[in-house]
Amino acid sequence: MSEVLLSAKNLTKRFGGLAAVNDVSINLQRRQIHAVIGPNGAGKSTLTNLLSGDLLPTSGSVQLGDTDITGWSPEKISRQGLGRSYQKTNIFLPFSVWDNVRLAAQSRQPHAARWFSPATDFIAVNTNAERAIELSGLEHRKSAIAGTISHGEQRQLEIAMTLATGPQVLLLDEPLAGMGVAEAERMVALLLTLKAEHGILLVEHDMDAVFALADRLTVMVNGQVIASGTPAEIRADAGVQAAYLGEEH
Repeated sequence: MSEVLLSAKNLTKRFGGLAAVNDVSINLQRRQIHAVIGPNGAGKSTLTNLLSGDLLPTSGSVQLGDTDITGWSPEKISRQGLGRSYQKTNIFLPFSVWDNVRLAAQSRQPHAARWFSPATDFIAVNTNAERAIELSGLEHRKSAIAGTISHGEQRQLEIAMTLATGPQVLLLDEPLAGMGVAEAERMVALLLTLKAEHGILLVEHDMDAVFALADRLTVMVNGQVIASGTPAEIRADAGVQAAYLGEEH
């Protein structure tokens, strides 16, 4: 039986008279990549911010596993097992790849800011960091300064930092944005690997990548869900074609 890791029910976010997200329900299962697609302004990033706690909902609820996390802070939600990346890469550019990932892993320790303890003393932290770097495919770049690596590698690094916090759920907001063909192919392969141990909610505009990755798609337009289903069902949906995909898909 499938395990639902993240669930939103009748989620709404209003900014004055504008409903940026309007009565949206969505489920994310373990070992599933669920893509949320739609035109600019559809409410995709707002939905992600509601799920991660960066925004408070006007109404509706969010559940992570068996726990109602509606209204929780992003930090508390993150510690509950949800990790996310943002549209804009969020890393420490002057630090090495290793130090970026180790700091993310250290944030999960009960006393994360032990300033006078040598970094080598944090055995569990270092182990988690090593595993996250390996999973993200950056072992060969471990000592490189984050500001000097390619855009695609920086996006991999951001995912490695997220993995180092030990999440069950990954919310990824346009992880392929700005990538060339080779970098995008590496990211697709990485996400397919991560699917084995996580549930992944993916917001992405690269439709070739979306249809290569997604087990399920939800299509949003003007803050509302207009369709949800398998890739084949979404491709065949006349309403989706008219509103977003076009004939080529």
